[in-house]
Amino acid sequence: MIRVEDLKYDAQGLVPVVVQDAGTGEVLTQAYMSADSLARTRELGQTVFYSRSRRTLWHKGETSGHSQDVVAVTADCDGDALLVRVKPRGPACHTGSRSCFFEPVEGFPSPPDQSFARITGELEQVIRARHSQRPEGSYTARLFERGKQRILQKLGEEATETIIAGMSGDREGMVREAADLLFHLLVALREAGISLDEVAGELRARRR
Repeated sequence: MIRVEDLKYDAQGLVPVVVQDAGTGEVLTQAYMSADSLARTRELGQTVFYSRSRRTLWHKGETSGHSQDVVAVTADCDGDALLVRVKPRGPACHTGSRSCFFEPVEGFPSPPDQSFARITGELEQVIRARHSQRPEGSYTARLFERGKQRILQKLGEEATETIIAGMSGDREGMVREAADLLFHLLVALREAGISLDEVAGELRARRR
């Protein structure tokens, strides 16, 4: 375990920080921290960076509301860079994108459009917003308004339809039904107040 004062800061007293979604593993942004901002991060339990342009501490989400709850902080083997795992409360990028890393670089292969972890993580956030805000015309909001019984009934229907597609050998149909099943499972989990992180923790425990 490394002490904060033993980190190798650069000439400006800063250390680079990679911020990663603790649930999906997606890299959200890269920033800098000073000893003061790191101490403030520990105090608040949320990311506080050092803005090199403004030359001041910057509490992520202080004005936008898109804060990042810190799950863990680890240093690299040389102690000159940090990995901060967070639970994001909204997009990390000022453009509104979930991650700051989305621009392909010319001459290099482009990454896959989406990973399963990223898609389910983003979908969980959308479902959480529908649960709290209930926008008019939203199918998801309508499900929540109809209550747990209807949500679980719909989950059962989607499970049955997935099985039927699988038994019939309809590959494309099974893909569609599996997507419906996963969506309604996420809705049911939100209704029950269960996060994907909790489910992931149970799966992780079963790997032993």
